[in-house]
Amino acid sequence: MIANVKRPTDPDIKLLQAAADPTRLAILTQLSSDGSVCACDFTACCAVHQPTVSHHLRVLREAGWVSAERQGTSIYYAIRPEAIDRFREIGAGLTAGRARPIAELEVVALPVHAADQGPMVDPVMALPPVDPAAIQAEQTR
Repeated sequence: MIANVKRPTDPDIKLLQAAADPTRLAILTQLSSDGSVCACDFTACCAVHQPTVSHHLRVLREAGWVSAERQGTSIYYAIRPEAIDRFREIGAGLTAGRARPIAELEVVALPVHAADQGPMVDPVMALPPVDPAAIQAEQTR
């Protein structure tokens, strides 16, 4: 049984997905250096047209990265400090784990023709063999 599977609706996943786009990352970079920025001023940093900028700003707002404030006919955007804090928390929770010597890894030979031999396995990422009976016992608990 797989526990704690994150879904696309998970706020952390949405936060990371929103920042993973090059245009949105450029917007976040500009906001982090300039503070509050008018929506009309992002086209220079991103080399895209205004409707595209508006789309990216909406994605960032829905993911929780930015807040928007209307001033007259303009809308100004700013990074939400809570988003930066959460981003740092997510990163701080990641570790490289224990390095294992190559000798401890099970090396799996790649098939000559993947279509005939089943799924290909990356030998660097090879995992210990899986016992189907143990998996079935775990699922019935």
